[in-house]
Amino acid sequence: MKAQKLLFLLLGLAGWSTMVLAAERNDLPSCYGQAKVEAYKAPVSGRLLSIIIDQTVPMPEDVQRAAWGNIERFVQPGDQVRLYSFSAFVPGEYVRLLYSATLDAPIAQAQRDDVNMTRLRAFDACLAKQKTVFMGGLGKQFVTALRAAREDLPKSEIMSAIREVAEDQAKATSTDRVVFMISDMLEHSDYTSFYAANRIKDLHPAEELAKAQKNNLFAHLNGARFYIAGAGLVTDAVKHDYRSGKTMDALEQFWRGYIENSHGELAEFGKPMLNVDLK
Repeated sequence: MKAQKLLFLLLGLAGWSTMVLAAERNDLPSCYGQAKVEAYKAPVSGRLLSIIIDQTVPMPEDVQRAAWGNIERFVQPGDQVRLYSFSAFVPGEYVRLLYSATLDAPIAQAQRDDVNMTRLRAFDACLAKQKTVFMGGLGKQFVTALRAAREDLPKSEIMSAIREVAEDQAKATSTDRVVFMISDMLEHSDYTSFYAANRIKDLHPAEELAKAQKNNLFAHLNGARFYIAGAGLVTDAVKHDYRSGKTMDALEQFWRGYIENSHGELAEFGKPMLNVDLK
């Protein structure tokens, strides 16, 4: 099923997860367990995709669809995927792990002849459907999180959210980490604000990075490649929705410095559309 069609179907689904962060959790049933062939379990890919949704700014539908397509194209058998959301630092509205799953990798070809034929057929049938089941479960939470975004929340603590997600993903055993953040990337917290007089202010990246260091806001991304969609989006509450090239360059320069100081790599800064695939 194409990404756009699947997303439109998921838009009709409702529901909300209030689960807290967890070191190891799998919301996707393992085909190895269902077919009772755990003895032949292949190692996972080592890839971890962490998706972070900022619920302090509603995202246009074209940004949402493009983001979903990026996720669908990236995920492969053996990958681990985690979906987080965050909004204001108020009760029940901060960082939450909405969905966590590890897809199975196929049984190694050299071992297939050793597996009971009935169980092997059950495993193959399960594996053939697993990504569809995964995309349905992830997609429901993805759409619900995006639809719950509000622009009337008092704060947008983006750096704190990244730091908390990094602490959670540090518990994973993955060796290849990708972070995909869907956010306007406009920090508005007690530490600093990228707004002034109800508009995006003229940023001085070096000064803002010094504030981040002073307040221990840098994360530990463990070499993750960081992709952003939605950067610089403005809401109805912000005057002068024109964003100059100078403003966007300064915003990108700050986040590049923040991510590098957090031991990561800014792979792409979508202003607002992410026009490359996750890699």
